[in-house]
Amino acid sequence: MARHARHLEREIEKLKNKILSLGTMVEESVQKSVKSLTERNSSLGLKVIDSDIVIDDMEVEVEEDCLKILALHQPVANDLRLIVAILKINNDLERIGDLAVNIAERAVFLATQDKIEIPEDFSQMVRKTQVMLKGSLDALVNGDSVLAREICAADDEVDEINRKMYVHIGKNMRVQPEKLDCFIHLLSASRYLERVADHATNIAEDVIYLVEGDIIRHRRIMKDAAEGET
Repeated sequence: MARHARHLEREIEKLKNKILSLGTMVEESVQKSVKSLTERNSSLGLKVIDSDIVIDDMEVEVEEDCLKILALHQPVANDLRLIVAILKINNDLERIGDLAVNIAERAVFLATQDKIEIPEDFSQMVRKTQVMLKGSLDALVNGDSVLAREICAADDEVDEINRKMYVHIGKNMRVQPEKLDCFIHLLSASRYLERVADHATNIAEDVIYLVEGDIIRHRRIMKDAAEGET
């Protein structure tokens, strides 16, 4: 029995290292994608697109490891909660990787067009989203539910900036209709960035579940729905 427990402990430790490695890769992918857009660096954007296969492969590997541990060791209590949280976080990280690719594709297009103004709101959204993503991963590493709750609270700020982007870019579209395609691509990038923040929030919520056993996701959904009705 003791040998079985030690084996489970080793497998969980390896799993934790893998999900953290995946988180690092995804974080770098987001950073490179927004840099490729703001600096009109198409080669960097193409690197993000090409590297997505590595993220996808790692996501599959983490999921398979989780399922193997569940089948062979039948973990309970805290170990079971950890495996469930990692499965969910794994999916969010893969989706963030996909969103980084989407931003990079918009960056590659924009680099081939006449330069357009990128509102300061976008740079602010980039900074806040990157802080949220890094914070959610730090919360996971340190089992910090206080930090995780701060990340959840920050999501409303990113949503508000995204709404400002729609207004600002809408005005630019009317003034410069000949650049409509460019503004649409920039607007899409803003939306993808906002979705990255949503997934970072999901990760933070899973950290709260992992540390406190408290499921808060449904409360956030109900809150968002109530605000949408007002």
